[in-house]
This record gives sequence, structure tokens and C-alpha cells, in this order.
Amino acid sequence: MSTSWSELEEPTARAPLGRTFSVGLNAFEAKVIEVQAHVGQGLPAVIIGGTVDSALREGRERVRAAIVNSGFSFPDGKVTINLAPAELPKRGSAHDLSLAVAILVATEQVTSVRLSSTVLLGELALDGSLRPVRGILPAVIAARAAGFRRVVVPISMVAEATLIDDIEIGGAHTLKEVVAWSEGKTVLDTVDGESSAPEPRMVPDMADVIGQTEARHALEIAAAGAHHVLMTGPPGIGKTMLARRLPGILPPLDREESLEVTAVHSIAGILSPGSPLVADPPFIDPHHSASTTALLGGGTGMARPGAVSLAHRGVLFIDECAEMGGKVLDSLRQPLEEGVVKVPRRDGVAEYPARFQLILAANPCSCAPARDTACMCSSVERRRYLGKLSGPLMDRVDIRVRMDPPGNATLTTASGESSAAIRVRVTGARDAAVERWREFGWRTNAEARGADLKRHFPLPPTVTRPLELSMREGRLTARGADRAVRVAWTIADLEGRGTPTETDVAQALLYRDRGGLR
Repeated sequence: MSTSWSELEEPTARAPLGRTFSVGLNAFEAKVIEVQAHVGQGLPAVIIGGTVDSALREGRERVRAAIVNSGFSFPDGKVTINLAPAELPKRGSAHDLSLAVAILVATEQVTSVRLSSTVLLGELALDGSLRPVRGILPAVIAARAAGFRRVVVPISMVAEATLIDDIEIGGAHTLKEVVAWSEGKTVLDTVDGESSAPEPRMVPDMADVIGQTEARHALEIAAAGAHHVLMTGPPGIGKTMLARRLPGILPPLDREESLEVTAVHSIAGILSPGSPLVADPPFIDPHHSASTTALLGGGTGMARPGAVSLAHRGVLFIDECAEMGGKVLDSLRQPLEEGVVKVPRRDGVAEYPARFQLILAANPCSCAPARDTACMCSSVERRRYLGKLSGPLMDRVDIRVRMDPPGNATLTTASGESSAAIRVRVTGARDAAVERWREFGWRTNAEARGADLKRHFPLPPTVTRPLELSMREGRLTARGADRAVRVAWTIADLEGRGTPTETDVAQALLYRDRGGLR
């Protein structure tokens, strides 16, 4: 008598499996993470797999305590949790809520009807309350792009999460609230996105600056085209004063730029809880003793944003730049050229946006007397002092200004032009640039690529004659010529002209004169 395989098989119950979703951050890149929890037989243990860091592995103890202290039962058997895709590094405590809910679904303490279209973010305290985490904004953007309908975040992060449209946001205080919401027993808190409107930033006015007409005009050109500037001059002459007033003449960020900058600041964890949206160009001024890591970003595992990324779409001001290390300054060359910064670390290469406007300020020498005639330094010492500003770095600086002490009569005159009046001209010039470069996706003249300018916006030989003479004499590189053309376009935009003239090109070359470095 034969026996079939089906008669030999014993019926087995399907193993419980919980499934939730979170978002993992890999530098500036965010991806949706699927969290699967399996509860099986075996000695009590919690195993978390999927290329996780120590902070995430420690989350099993936080999750255990949070589940028990929230009034639920933690399984006595073996709990296996996997975060997919496995090859993507996962770090931090933002996955705690997803881990806890996945375990509760696997033990059938929570229904998973709403969870299939929901992303859960938040760190769990031992009592089950939800704590804020970094990177909520890019995480919500990634969830929306992946087609999820809603995101649950800690209540303190709702204002930041609601900056993104076309996706539901729910804020919870505790794990217990999230469970009750998933079963349809309660409604999560939310806020109106308009309530998180940023407060206007108080920036000193340009009217406070007396004299320094050339430097003021140079900063106006720099603001209109997002060009890089070096100011040299004796201490107390107004270099720092001018630089700190530059944000006051810059136009506000548009919606796309604001979200991009806010996302970087969210990853860095420096957003204001009450008004998280960054609407004004940021102004970052690291100390001249800052390291390469502080400028470019760093840290263990995956690098965090540095000063160049925090200054994205804004201003990076380095005062006393000649006191900074030469290698540190040269590390700025790559982000200046490409608009992004790439930082290799143990867990991979972190890439952050870094489209900033560099403002450098330096004394002409180490003794830095109020009057240049009182200088005690030799010519060799003066050249060595500013020698940290290497040729390749200075070739990327578009405007160089040598500031001299104003006369006594200037100090007694009325105040200069206000920031509001200058900002009107700067905004008009930027609008003209945006309209001209719309096809290429550039926002400022500084972003225009030299090859595309030659191909699509060529200038006649009569206009570029000053460039040819400078290059023939060896005073200008090919990169410098491209940058001078961009400055010429900005000068033309400020004057309301459709294209640059020979005078505009000559003026742009004059601002590249290295005389300020002698």
C-alpha cells in the first residue's frame, strides 16, 4: 500500500511575521527601509540584521523596555528582525518605532491594516515616549517619492515634517498612541504648515558702513552673481563688517532652495523646532582654526555635513583666512568647482550639496599695522603670510578687493546706501540670470559652465579682447577667463544690459587683479 507525500506531512502553523517601514539616511540620500520581525521558538533573544550600526543594535533594549512599559507583552522566544535592503548601511535610532511596531504586529498585538502605506520614524525612550531624530525632512521626501500615503513622527518633529506637501503627517507622543492610531481608536496630532513660517532674520544694514565704495560695489556684484570674494586690508578697516552684511542684500531662497537647505540642516540637527524652514540664505563663519573635517564634514561611520554644506545656497565666511592651514584652505577647491562635497569614510562616500558663496578676509601681513607704512615685515614675510592662499584656490576666487583706510572726511559723512536699496538691484540681476539660464537649470551666473557659455552664449571678439590680451601675457588661466566672463555677465545684469560689453569684461578682469595679494 503506497503512501503519498501529503499524508506524511504534518500541518504546520504559519510563523508570525510583522512588517513595517522606515527610512534610512545615507549622507544626503534617503531610502525607504522595510522592517520585518519574526517571532519563533528558541532561547529568548533579539537579533537585528541588515548592515546596522551599534546605535541600532542597542535599540533592541530600548524597544524591549518601551514595549513592556507601554503595557504590551514582549515575546519570550527568539525575535529576528531584518532591515532591507541588506546592503544599505543603516544607522541611528530613527528606526526604533518601526522595530517596536513590527514586533507588536508579529505577536498579533497590533493590526497592520494602516501600516502597509505608512512610514514610522522616531526614537523610543524606555517609557515608550517618542523622541526627536535628525533627518526628518529628507526622510519624508523619500517616503513621498516612494508612494507612501502617510508618515508618523514624534510630535516635536511635526512642524518640520509638514513642510512637505501631498503626504499625510501624524505626530505622536508615545508608542501607545501609535498603536491606538493603527487600530483606528484615535487620531494623531498634526499642525498647519503655515504656523511654522520662519521669523525674519535680523541682519546688520549696509548703511552702517561708511566709505569703502569699491568694496561695497564688489560685494554687490558678488551677491548678484554668487561670486567668491577675497578682501584684504589692515585690521579694523571693515572687512568683517561688510561680510556680515552680505546676507542682507541677498534675495530670499525660493521654495525649492529652502527645502534643500532645510534638509541639510535637518541632517545636521540644527533646525529651530518652532520655525524649521530655512527661508534666508545661511551665513556660516567657522573659526580660522577649523580643521578640514569641520569644513567638509566628517565623523565616524558616515560623514555628517560640514561648514561648506551648512552654507549651501548661502555664504561661507572665513575671517583671518591667512591664519588657516594651507591644506585646509585647499580642501575647498573641489566643492567650489563642483557645488558638492564628497567625503570618504568607513561606511562609504558621503555626498552633500555645497553650492555656497565663499568670502575670504585677510590682513596683508602678520604684524598687520593700521597703516601700511608702519609694517615691520619684509617682502618675503608678507608673501609667505598670504602664500597659504594657493594659486589654484585663488584662481577660483572671482573678485579681489584691497581695502584702504578711509579719510577723515569720509568718516564724518552721512551713512551709506541701505541694504534694502541694494537688494532691489541684486534681486533684479538674479531674476535676469534665472530667466537667461532657465534652459540649463542654473540659478546664478557663477553656476554657468564655461563650455556652455562659449557654445550657447558666445561673446564677439571685440568684447573679449581684454581676455585675450591677459591670457597672451600669461596673467590669466583658462579657468580664470571663464570666471571673468561670468562676472562680466553679472555686471551687465546689474546695469540692465542684455549682454556684456568690453568695459564689463575689463572691469571683471580688474577685480581679478592680484595686486591685493602683494
